[in-house]
Amino acid sequence: MEVFNVWFLIGAALVFWMQAGFAMVEAGFTRAKNTGNIIMKNLLDFCIGTIVFVIIGFSLLMGEDLVGLIGKPGFDLFTSYADFDYSSFVFNLVFCATTSTIVSGAVAERTKFLSYCVYSAVISALIYPIEAHWIWGGGWLANLGFHDFAGSCAIHFVGGLSALIAAKILGARLGKFNTDKNGKVTKVNAFPGHNIALGALGVFILWLGWYGFNGAAATSVEQMGSVFLTTTISPAIATVVCMIFTWIKYGKPDVSMCLNASLAGLVAITAGCDATNALGASVIGAVSGLLVVFGVWLLDYKLHIDDPVGAVAVHCINGIWGTLAVGLFATSAVPGYSIADSAGTTLTGLFYGGGFKLLGIEALGIGSVALWTAITITLCFTAIKKIFGLRVSREEEIAGLDSTEHGLQSAYAGFAMLPDYIDYGAKIIPAVVTNNEIIEENIPVRKEVTADRNTPKFTKVQIICKEAMLEALKNGMMDIGITGMTVSHVLGCGKQKGKPEYYRGVQIEATLLPKVQVDIVISKVPVRTVIETAKSILYTGHIGDGKIFVYDVENAVKIRTGEEGYDALQDEE
Repeated sequence: MEVFNVWFLIGAALVFWMQAGFAMVEAGFTRAKNTGNIIMKNLLDFCIGTIVFVIIGFSLLMGEDLVGLIGKPGFDLFTSYADFDYSSFVFNLVFCATTSTIVSGAVAERTKFLSYCVYSAVISALIYPIEAHWIWGGGWLANLGFHDFAGSCAIHFVGGLSALIAAKILGARLGKFNTDKNGKVTKVNAFPGHNIALGALGVFILWLGWYGFNGAAATSVEQMGSVFLTTTISPAIATVVCMIFTWIKYGKPDVSMCLNASLAGLVAITAGCDATNALGASVIGAVSGLLVVFGVWLLDYKLHIDDPVGAVAVHCINGIWGTLAVGLFATSAVPGYSIADSAGTTLTGLFYGGGFKLLGIEALGIGSVALWTAITITLCFTAIKKIFGLRVSREEEIAGLDSTEHGLQSAYAGFAMLPDYIDYGAKIIPAVVTNNEIIEENIPVRKEVTADRNTPKFTKVQIICKEAMLEALKNGMMDIGITGMTVSHVLGCGKQKGKPEYYRGVQIEATLLPKVQVDIVISKVPVRTVIETAKSILYTGHIGDGKIFVYDVENAVKIRTGEEGYDALQDEE
């Protein structure tokens, strides 16, 4: 038994490590200018949650039951520390932090940091502990026989539903939806995450942590092994099903959607990981792999709610499915099976001869927790909106929350970040654009005429080309006598048609692609020679060969020597 007490705490540490996973997923799936803000929210979810859990949350969850609704508030942590259940406190604390951090991704990139901190305190102090008491603290749902082994309902559904309501109240990010003059959504725009590799790392961290999340409460080696098995099968099958489905539907397997599917499979198996066998886990995972794609589509195209990381599809929708799946697939053939009603009668799933009783209890649990969560979280965010305001200003959102909320110029110091979208006054154009909203290369054209016609003429030739062609272009220019050039990395795209691509089910027809801009100022070498040389080197006949622009230049000054005009452009002997 001592071994399992140690494992219980190791499991709690693994669940704490999941905070890093959530942070990486959310940061990777959003834009670079908000990375620091994402990290801060995930860090403070745990830190603020710890403070309020000490003050009130733990006693409401695990205190002496009062009429099946709440635990008796108290301060045993301070008044009876010698007899306190330390392990239970730590274990329940890390679960509480998981609930609060689910909302972070859904409200990312446009929420005031102060307002988010207030929300985090409220859900950790009151909303989560009370409904979790009904399920795990000896409350009325537990007495009915409601089963949620590790939190598909108590944690993931509550966090996912809170995310849905919060995102609805908050509104979409600038540029996510195009609307007509009547406010009707006419198009959905994609905002690809800035670092899918970071998001994938987060998913692997979460998957590892989930073995503690689901397995820490196991009471025997056999039960732990069964829990680990179902916790592995469900997300694996969910991911493969999602890959096949997106491959068929969009022409290519969607990377970010498959990452979401892994998490969806984990969420769905969490309630019944101890009560289902391999077949049940397989079906649960397969359904969750489809549900996550449906959920993302539902929010984007029907509900028009902006959820940058898919938190609602992963946690809310699959939290419901996972909880109901207990009523379908629970089987007493698994080790350590313990689902029973208040009279001690064993309950099994519909597909294993148990009838509709357990399924009905699971549905009742979902409904009651949904009602509690919807009312309290709506009141919470409405009050925060009235008192503090929920959303940052338009200017702050465009600049990014790293700089405006935290004074952090970039979470990637030393790296040049690609633009997220361009603000044209009343209209926000994403840097990844869809359909016919194509952004031309942002190349300023300024033509100045030399006043003195007797001085040599200076011309700037600007060449935009693919990065791979830079070396050949440079050598070609040197061969014709060009004495110097300036090379810059830029982004650009042209009006071109092609096979559409998709990000999370949203069509992408054109993207701002990395190019190089070569600026050459000439006087002695003929302009036509430069143009023809560049064309001969860069031409392939395919889209994206580049463009050449020619400008008049008034003067040239060499700073070191003070030479001007023709002399400033010549090589030194």
